[in-house]
Amino acid sequence: MTSKNLGRVTLAALPFVLALLIDLTLYAAIADRLPDRLAVHFDAGGSADGYLSFTAYLLCTLPSLLVLGALWAFIAVKGRLRGRAHRWLTGGGFAVAAFLGYLQIAVLFVNVDVPEGGSADGFPLWHIAVALGAAALAGALGLPLSRLVPASDDPRDPDPATRERIVLAEGEVAVWGRGIGAWWAPVAVLVLLVAGVTVGRVQNWFIGVPLILFALVVGTFCRPYVTVDRRGLTVSGLLPRPRVRVPLERMEVADSRPVNALAEYGGWGYRIRPERSGVITRSGEAIVVSLTSGREFAVTVADSATGAALLNTLLDRQRTGR
Repeated sequence: MTSKNLGRVTLAALPFVLALLIDLTLYAAIADRLPDRLAVHFDAGGSADGYLSFTAYLLCTLPSLLVLGALWAFIAVKGRLRGRAHRWLTGGGFAVAAFLGYLQIAVLFVNVDVPEGGSADGFPLWHIAVALGAAALAGALGLPLSRLVPASDDPRDPDPATRERIVLAEGEVAVWGRGIGAWWAPVAVLVLLVAGVTVGRVQNWFIGVPLILFALVVGTFCRPYVTVDRRGLTVSGLLPRPRVRVPLERMEVADSRPVNALAEYGGWGYRIRPERSGVITRSGEAIVVSLTSGREFAVTVADSATGAALLNTLLDRQRTGR
């Protein structure tokens, strides 16, 4: 692991480790004042309606901070986050750690000095407000701390002239297209249809019908198609609508490079992140377009190098007026 990555991992995991250490210290301080049976779940009014043993509670709650810390560290290294995305990841980690850390210890404190076989009086709802306040303060602290470690290196070559082009004769027209079918799309459609019909028959068609309609919309994108032509980059489904189009006028330059669906975009489908968006059906090669707004738009597709090269050629033509 490089020194840069070590710094990113350390800062990303730091708030969760601190929250864990603080919680463990407070647990040790009040452990002898807690009953064996803890009230750990409360209804909307704050009354206890769920119980666990002290050991089970620790085994359920403490690992959550470790898992979240590992997740934040993974995203910090693999997510290629830059600018605001890097700062918000760090600040968000501090906020989440403070929120969960406070609530986990608050649950124990409402059980302090409760007699064996008794029940906690309840969970005062002002604890939620305090937890949110702690999250806001911790997040505000984390934002400036993000500047202590460098963000991920920008994988883009700063010189647009170095990108690959496709040589076209004057007046020659070219179009490039590829399908980007994903195995999970038909599965998602089937699950949504079954859920919609089941919910409609068992509970309420007012909820079931929207699920069915959403399944039909997703179904039109079971076999998305990517097109590069004089209008720009278009991702369409089986029907003319809905579709995603990025016109040449909004583009700076196009690249072909691998992307990580989970680390960079948080999953699959049409994704929107702080500094990027895209149609992501898998991890792997993608056309990544740098936009005039400073954001990026990506679409995972085979032979992305050819599509990106044609886009750069078309962009050159647009700028020179040929």
